[in-house]
Amino acid sequence: MSFRSLYRHGFVRVAACTTRCTLADPEANAAAVIRMAEACHEQAVAVAVFPELVLSGYAIEDVLLQDTLLDAVERAAERLIAESARLRSLLLLGAPLRYAGRVYNTALAVHHGRLLGVVPKIHLPNYREFYEPRHFASGERTEGGEIRVGDHLAPFGTDVLFAAEDVQGLVVHAEICEDFWVPAPPSTDAALAGALVLANLSASNITIGKAETRRLLCRSQSAR
Repeated sequence: MSFRSLYRHGFVRVAACTTRCTLADPEANAAAVIRMAEACHEQAVAVAVFPELVLSGYAIEDVLLQDTLLDAVERAAERLIAESARLRSLLLLGAPLRYAGRVYNTALAVHHGRLLGVVPKIHLPNYREFYEPRHFASGERTEGGEIRVGDHLAPFGTDVLFAAEDVQGLVVHAEICEDFWVPAPPSTDAALAGALVLANLSASNITIGKAETRRLLCRSQSAR
C-alpha cells in the first residue's frame, strides 16, 4: 500500500451519496445506486451511505404497503447485490422489506456480491408530517433474526455490526434517520460495542434550521 494512501494511516474514505429518486420505481433507483457505487469504487471509497428508502422513495404513502412494490424492491435489491460483486465499497442503502409478516424500514449492507445484513429502524416518527407507524413496524427487539431477500439469507436485527476483513479496525454500524434524533441513539450502543464508523441513512426533509441541528448532532455524537 502506498505511503500516500489514507488507508495506510488509519483513515477510511466514507461517501454520503444522494441519487435522484424515482418514486415507486425500485428498478430505476437500483440503477441510480449502482452508477453512484461505481463512482465510489473508482474513488476508493470504503463505505458508501445511501438514503433511507432509496430503493422505493420515501413519500409514497400507502404504496409502501403494496405487495407489487415490495416484490419489486426485492428484485431490485437482488440485482444490486449481484452488481456489487465487482465493486470494493460497502454499500448501505435503505429499502422497505417484509419480515415475519410485517413491513420494516431497513438498511441493507451489501458488499462484493453478498448481503451482509439488514438493520431495521427502531424509532418511527409520528408527529407533524411523519406517520411511519402506519406503514412500518419498529425494529425494537428484533435482535438475532435472519431475513431472506431473494436467494440471500442474512442477519436481521438492530444488533448487527459490519467488520472489514481488509481494513484493520474498520467496524461499521447503520441506523436510520429518527434513530439518531432520540435521546439514546442506537449508534451509542454500537460505539460501545466497538463500531468506529456510525452511519445514518436519512430521507429527512428541509425545514428552517434543521440542517444546522443535524450537523450539531453529528459533531456531538462524534465527539463523544
